[in-house]
Amino acid sequence: MKKIFAILLAGMMTATALVGCGGGDTSTGSSKPEESSGAPANSEKVNETGSLADESYFADEGTAENPISLKVWAPDKAVSLVKKQIEEFKKAYPNTNFKEITVVAQGETDAATNMLNDPSVAADVFSLPSDQLDKLVDAGVIAPVAFKETVTAKNSEDTVKGGTLVNPKDKKDTLYAYPETNDNGYYLVYDNSVVSDDQAKTLEGVLEACEKAGKQFIMDCGDGFYACTFAFTAGVKIDGLEADGTQKFVKYDEDEAVKTLQAFAKLMKDYKGTFKSLNPTNINSGFKTGKTGAGFDGSWNTADNQKALGDKFGAAKLPTIKVGDEDKQLVSIFGYKYIGVNGSSKFPKAAQILANYLAGEECQLQRTEELGWGPSNIAVQGNKAVTESEVLQAIKEQASNACAQVNIASTFWTPMGNLGNKLVSDSWKPDDAAATKKLLDDTIANVRDEG
Repeated sequence: MKKIFAILLAGMMTATALVGCGGGDTSTGSSKPEESSGAPANSEKVNETGSLADESYFADEGTAENPISLKVWAPDKAVSLVKKQIEEFKKAYPNTNFKEITVVAQGETDAATNMLNDPSVAADVFSLPSDQLDKLVDAGVIAPVAFKETVTAKNSEDTVKGGTLVNPKDKKDTLYAYPETNDNGYYLVYDNSVVSDDQAKTLEGVLEACEKAGKQFIMDCGDGFYACTFAFTAGVKIDGLEADGTQKFVKYDEDEAVKTLQAFAKLMKDYKGTFKSLNPTNINSGFKTGKTGAGFDGSWNTADNQKALGDKFGAAKLPTIKVGDEDKQLVSIFGYKYIGVNGSSKFPKAAQILANYLAGEECQLQRTEELGWGPSNIAVQGNKAVTESEVLQAIKEQASNACAQVNIASTFWTPMGNLGNKLVSDSWKPDDAAATKKLLDDTIANVRDEG
């Protein structure tokens, strides 16, 4: 069985990774190449859903002499559910000796940093967003996916591509992470007693409704994850990385870009007191206290926002903004979340089997139903928990107006946050085209680390 597992680990998938907005496909559809559809290949002994591997894959791990001990990092809001899922996992393997599987709360955005600090004491299995994968691969601390045929057959093509990077050693395309979600983006969440569904279609309508009701509209303009919406809507979209890791951008109309940024700044100024640049956690607390009317938030806070608003909960894709005579759709960033396996795990086989299980159909459906997460699993994407979710449908619609969160330089985020902070600041003059152009030029230069 050691030889069988070694073959699984050695086999690598051939696929092309997404390359941002520069012509890349950001669709969340579940269509797959004909050769990837259907049941997993016979070379991987898994159950019908692909979630459970044959117990023999544990090989010499999980014996009386070598009981399995694993650490799992999970997002804070998922810890309780992941613990339950792991108990079910252990029950599925009655002949395997588990000493312990501990679950520790760990923010996904810090996963790569903590893995790189000291992989030997980090989690064996961990969650991460798509843009952190490249640094883990470059550092050689993440193990390639063992059950690649199962993963490819069971998950949407875009999430498989997003988890695929070039192996630094053999220069082959390699699947490095198990797709977990297909929803890592944000949408407009609103109190429908304040903002009507029709008003939710435009940013002007949202702000007007919130101002009239004396409520706040919240967007975190200082966080590059949200603030890149200003640049992307203006046409300044990413196009993967240069050979040296520098961020590439597509060509754009400079005059149109400046006018778009000015339009954002003017709305912020016109609705000063209503437009608030705050951390998204304030959206939920504002719904609870009645201070907030709408905001840009992600699916990870869906359950909390639904609880706060009840029947008044509203969700839609991001609105449009009027630039001159045109209503321009806001363009956001959209990515995927994955489950990775530590290349330094003392129980590499068990870690791979557990990662495949946690990323499998049953666990993804549970997280969709209980946490509101959008699945990457094709079967779960067709479940009514997804098709009847206004949030996941809003995110799906917004994804077609988004840049893929892959192949992003580490220098991207801070300059984008600075761009947003400048536009929303009290001292910024929306009618100053020259200053806006300089701000945009400086932002791109700083992203490219030329500043």
